[in-house]
Amino acid sequence: MEQAIPLPIDIGIPEPQRKEIATGLSRLLADTYTLYLKTHNYHWNVTGPMFTTLHAMFEQQYQELALAVDEIAERIRALGIFAPGSYSRFKELTQIDEETRVPSAQEMIHQLVLGQEAVVHTAREIFPVIEAANDEPTADLVTNRMQTHEKTAWMLRSLLQ
Repeated sequence: MEQAIPLPIDIGIPEPQRKEIATGLSRLLADTYTLYLKTHNYHWNVTGPMFTTLHAMFEQQYQELALAVDEIAERIRALGIFAPGSYSRFKELTQIDEETRVPSAQEMIHQLVLGQEAVVHTAREIFPVIEAANDEPTADLVTNRMQTHEKTAWMLRSLLQ
């Protein structure tokens, strides 16, 4: 059986820039997935007088994060790079700490604000290389992610005041 020759990727972004963008997106993916896990954990384990509100809010947030993870990973693949997909790799790439305890509802909210803002920081860090490559699809994706995380951080922070 004849082996297929890989067709080179020609989307107007040279391979070194695609790799650099994918590296940044891999960090964004790891942060997003880690925040997804933390949010889902809090959804399962929240207690207290705000249980119903927080349980529903956290569910909405982790579902949105699950969709984002797929979108980010698919963009990495569209750039011709394999997306990271293991806990160990995500742990190496993320700046968000894993949650191993069950904090109070107030502490959960506080930790999620920090997590949402951490994702925004990661997204902002990769913007210069995205702009230098004129990679509009990735810029749109990252801009939308930043808007979502900034809004979610604001909404969560409002619960702490």
